Amino acid sequence: MSTRSRWSDDDLEDVRDLVATYFTKDVVPNTEKHVAQGHPDREMYLRAGELGILGMSIPEEYGGGGGTFAHEAVLIEEQVRAGDVTMGFAVDIGIVAHYLAAYATEEQKKRWLPKVCSGEYVLSIAMTEPGTGSDLQAITTKAVREGDEYVISGAKTFISNGHLCDLVIIVARTGEAGAAGISLIVAEVDDNTPGFTRGRILSKMGQKGQDTAELFFDGLRVPTENLLGPKEGQGFYQLMQQLPQERLLTAVIAQASIESAVAMTVDYTKSREAFGKPLFALQNTRFELAECATISRVARTFLDDCIEKHVRGELDAATASMAKYWISDQATTVADRCLQLFGGYGYMDEYPISHIYTDVRVLRILAGANEVMKELIARSL
Repeated sequence: MSTRSRWSDDDLEDVRDLVATYFTKDVVPNTEKHVAQGHPDREMYLRAGELGILGMSIPEEYGGGGGTFAHEAVLIEEQVRAGDVTMGFAVDIGIVAHYLAAYATEEQKKRWLPKVCSGEYVLSIAMTEPGTGSDLQAITTKAVREGDEYVISGAKTFISNGHLCDLVIIVARTGEAGAAGISLIVAEVDDNTPGFTRGRILSKMGQKGQDTAELFFDGLRVPTENLLGPKEGQGFYQLMQQLPQERLLTAVIAQASIESAVAMTVDYTKSREAFGKPLFALQNTRFELAECATISRVARTFLDDCIEKHVRGELDAATASMAKYWISDQATTVADRCLQLFGGYGYMDEYPISHIYTDVRVLRILAGANEVMKELIARSL
């Protein structure tokens, strides 16, 4: 960004510098390794914990920084600007940690959240199933109560942080069909947990170093006290309360990708010559970048307004859906137009614009497909 967002201040800009250094010095040099193995090294989470950049918006009494969503926005923006998509921070600390902060018991918060903020625990949430994506009411994973335990059976797919997670929130059916029968249950897991199996790390079009896996539950036993909330059947409503933050985080990723794409394309076209002059001197190049820069400015203004509202607790679900769908749509459009200006080099893996092009495509699908976002918006009209 050329100018500071209204929601930022000197302290947040200091955090931005710290986070940027972490990504450029600790994470990015290991990108090739992370891509080869399909997930980041666990040490990267521990290092983030040491630096105090995990859990910045989690209350201090649970090991966090006591900040706001603005701190998470800075973390995710700088991750994108550094060119890293391997670390699962958006899900880990940006999304799942807030389910725990909102719905776990006081004892559970004190037991789990400090380990999250230190990087010792990596978090995941298991929503999507092989036959169920955006339609969360149709999930079939079951949690049957036996005494003081739930016995969980089912399969989940496309689970971010699924390979590394130590604690996973399972979206499971504890009752009747539809929304009223869904509950959220927290399971502490490792590779030796009976009834729990990590499937393959999924090979994706983009974000190749980011941990996305299948999870299988075959009689996994979890204490009934690990139910999130005071009673069964609250899961769907808890998801609806937390999804606006997930959608806003998706918009943050999309916007940072737009800004990165425009900045690197301006630099490239000013240094690359064609027909005896810099590419930037050609009218088509200038007009394309003028339009992309305008999209970026409009999207940034909208996003900053959403962030300010969310920090104040005033962001409604329809507006979060607008930000998620529109900015992610624009990200794919801008990435495509910018890549075109790189010519053949834009198609090469060694040029970051190629990674932005493939990495942003999923943003129109995850956190609720953009078609679902439009339906949610329409319901508010």
